[in-house]
Amino acid sequence: MPRFRAGLLSAFAIVIACVGVALATSAYRGTVSPIRIDVRPDSVAANGYDTAEVWVESGGAMPVVSVIDNHVGNQGAVVKAIEQREGKWRVTVRAGIVPGLVRMRIEAAGHRAATAELVLTPDDSDSLGDGTPDFLRLDDERDRTAFRHWFAWLAEAQYFQAPAARAAEITDCAALVRYAYREALHVHDSAWANDEKLPALPAFDSVTKYQYPFTPLEAALFRTRPGPFRREDMADGAFLQFADAKTLWLYNSHIVSRDMGRALPGDLLLFRQESEHAIYHSMIFLGESQLRPDGHRYVLYHTGPTGKDAGEMRRLTVDELMRFPQPEWRPIDENENFLGVARWNILRARPLEAIRR
Repeated sequence: MPRFRAGLLSAFAIVIACVGVALATSAYRGTVSPIRIDVRPDSVAANGYDTAEVWVESGGAMPVVSVIDNHVGNQGAVVKAIEQREGKWRVTVRAGIVPGLVRMRIEAAGHRAATAELVLTPDDSDSLGDGTPDFLRLDDERDRTAFRHWFAWLAEAQYFQAPAARAAEITDCAALVRYAYREALHVHDSAWANDEKLPALPAFDSVTKYQYPFTPLEAALFRTRPGPFRREDMADGAFLQFADAKTLWLYNSHIVSRDMGRALPGDLLLFRQESEHAIYHSMIFLGESQLRPDGHRYVLYHTGPTGKDAGEMRRLTVDELMRFPQPEWRPIDENENFLGVARWNILRARPLEAIRR
């Protein structure tokens, strides 16, 4: 083939290739357009229930929104719903409880991915004035039910554990309560179950508002002194990981009745026995057993140490407790040593005006 003809063909091929690349690039640019985003408002309280709306303009392509910069181990924000409104997509995002900046990635077919930011501001509200911050209260009935199930199940599971496999911290009644309370607020995955030496996991949902210890209080769950919640309480010892039976009653729970018939699973039965000094004792009301159901209602407690005796865990039916040989341990109104049925403050409903604010 003549040299000039071969050169002409090569040049023609290069032109065709360039035109093809140009057309492909033009088509690519025509289909990949930016996503328009509007966050309303761009700042909400870190209380676990306030919401913001992310308005997305991505044509008919439904956006996929994922939180990419959360607080470690905690749900800094949760996407609750996506719906189309007037040619746009409205994404409802619920705040977590740890203040900080949350970044979200928005993707939609035919568009370049974009990011949006939501600022979570500290929330110091204590709408009931009982010292428990509202960000710890479980507002959703499903969360309250999940907490009750886990609290009662964990306590009862420790009773059925071999002593060597039982949590070493459980040495008295308050330690049993602290253990069940704290672990009920954990995320309940296989790694957690292995750490707790649990042979199996029940099919319960976990609390979704937050997971211990990823809260503004971190590992310090229990209030230790009176007064409404203040921001300063998070750093001045008002909350600790330890609380005795009296502290659990006075600053972390509230009496709902002296009638055992009103007790719900996960409630506490509180007693004060007088000797040289007042001794406070707590029992856990289990309701019907979740491990070995037999139609009876049960209470569970640890006797605590006496001298060289380390004490033991005991599980009695309500009927057995009502007929307990020592009348000062019977949960009846006539017993002055019985303080009543106590319910956790985190299960206490906020006033409607606080919810609607």
